[in-house]
Amino acid sequence: MNWIPVAELSPTAFAPFGELGLPLSDGAHGKGDVTLDLSQGRPRFYIMRLERRGIAFDKMARHDRVTQCLGAADGLAWLIAVAPADVPAPRLADIRAFRVPPGCFIALAHGTWHAGPYFFEAGRDFYNLELVDTNSRDYTVCRLDEPVSFTP
Repeated sequence: MNWIPVAELSPTAFAPFGELGLPLSDGAHGKGDVTLDLSQGRPRFYIMRLERRGIAFDKMARHDRVTQCLGAADGLAWLIAVAPADVPAPRLADIRAFRVPPGCFIALAHGTWHAGPYFFEAGRDFYNLELVDTNSRDYTVCRLDEPVSFTP
């Protein structure tokens, strides 16, 4: 088992992988907005219900046609692992882990490798913005050489 440290999420730290969406007052624009590309199909926005699956993973996925957005619907922190879009198959040295704090979300850049969301509770709800066919027509998976887990 390989272990990766978890970093606190910040716009600068996450920039190689996408953008951080921050709370804004009603009608406000600016810092906290994310750039979306939903031009390659029909958008799908839904609540994704996940059961606890541990905090180890042995594969990562990517979507080349959409800037997928993920956030916790319940206002709790969660974990995600990412790797740059420009690597054909992520290796341990490419992978970064982040703790996504309550009250914000992430927008993954096109092609960003990702594993997660991960959490410690029995089950969680996440909102997910992607395309209707993201998981059937725009879903590339890479198996890792060894499982990876977040450093406790």
